Amino acid sequence: MTGIEACNVKYLSRLSTQSGGRIKGKVRQVIGLVIEVSGIRPFIGEICYIHSTSGTAFIAEVVGFREKCSLLMPLGELHGIAPGCVVEPTGKSFSVRVGENLKGKVLDGLGNLLDCGLPPLNSDEGEEYPVNNVPPNPMERKPIESILQTGVKVIDGMLTCGEGQRVGIFSGSGVGKSTLLGMIARHSASDVNVIALIGERGREVGDFIRCDLGEEGLKRSVVIVATSDRPALERVMGAMVAVTIAEYYRDCGAKVIFMMDSVTRLCMAQREIGLAVGEPPSTKGYTPSVFALIARYLERSGTSRDGSITGFYNVLVDGDDFTEPITDAVRSVLDGHIVLSRKLASQNHFPAADVLNSNSRLMLNLVNEKHRGLAGEARKLLSTYESMEDLINIGAYAAGSQPEIDRAIQKRPELLKFLKQEPEESFDLTDTIGQLERVTY
Repeated sequence: MTGIEACNVKYLSRLSTQSGGRIKGKVRQVIGLVIEVSGIRPFIGEICYIHSTSGTAFIAEVVGFREKCSLLMPLGELHGIAPGCVVEPTGKSFSVRVGENLKGKVLDGLGNLLDCGLPPLNSDEGEEYPVNNVPPNPMERKPIESILQTGVKVIDGMLTCGEGQRVGIFSGSGVGKSTLLGMIARHSASDVNVIALIGERGREVGDFIRCDLGEEGLKRSVVIVATSDRPALERVMGAMVAVTIAEYYRDCGAKVIFMMDSVTRLCMAQREIGLAVGEPPSTKGYTPSVFALIARYLERSGTSRDGSITGFYNVLVDGDDFTEPITDAVRSVLDGHIVLSRKLASQNHFPAADVLNSNSRLMLNLVNEKHRGLAGEARKLLSTYESMEDLINIGAYAAGSQPEIDRAIQKRPELLKFLKQEPEESFDLTDTIGQLERVTY
């Protein structure tokens, strides 16, 4: 029995309360990722377990119906499933056990401990939370009034975020999204970090935990991993498990930072599910359920009556096209966006944040007048230089022609130095504002 199968059996032992005379069904056929089951009448989202020919029990979730059959998708591999295999509904939707014992742990997409070198989680600790929670009532959300210090100068100084804000980090592949998340996780002023790595390569998971997050970052973090080789439903479930754990800590009154890498791969997994059950493809092959998922999922973070979840969501921009459907849909829901530039990354400028194309929608409400003025002046200097960059580079601009351009040229090296930061460096807000004042005046 593999490690995943053993975790599945352990989970099923918690789910399988006395079923009494519950009706059992049978597998009729398997087409791609979809298992057709006859003889049961489950509800959407209900968890069932399937007894394979080898005697192993597999978890599956009800995702739809077709004629007189129920459509299930596995939360694991399909090996050993054949026509006639017994299917037993549990009468419950998926839930995850949450508690303080999760800090410092790495979990799989089903909420089971992924690091086999650690003692198993105590199933009696904590409480069960359903993963399909609804977002907080808009009228019960506390206003966002406090600055969240991330320790990253370009964010705190130029794109200031508040506790409970939701921010997207947008870029193509290989521009430094994961490194920036690791910096925020290590240096931010949060009580706990919940990090969802959805659809990542297996090698990158270990690298992120060891190098980007580090030992100190992991101590106050919970990491949920569903790598690209896992079934589509498990990848979606991993994202749901992660935000559910963040909601638990928020309900306890904690200041939570929720980080996800990446929303795009979550949408790809949901597209696989939608196409498998017969949804019509719409924009760029994405099914309507993908766009419904985006809004519902992103709204689960933010403030509530008890605590806050500040969300940082990585968005992998397909082909560096910032108008592609997922990028556009996510940006319209979030409270701000940080665009990472491939051009800056190629110049060894990290974090590669393109300040002029990035925006924090709440910054003006959070910072004082001095900070607002300094950030505005820095943006003005960067914009002035950018508008004249081609003329300056070819020597067509004569120094002394326009004082504003001369000042932008003079201040540019200091500004670029301010916007750069090594991953291990951290700056508090007072220091950041002090540096911003020195480089702008």
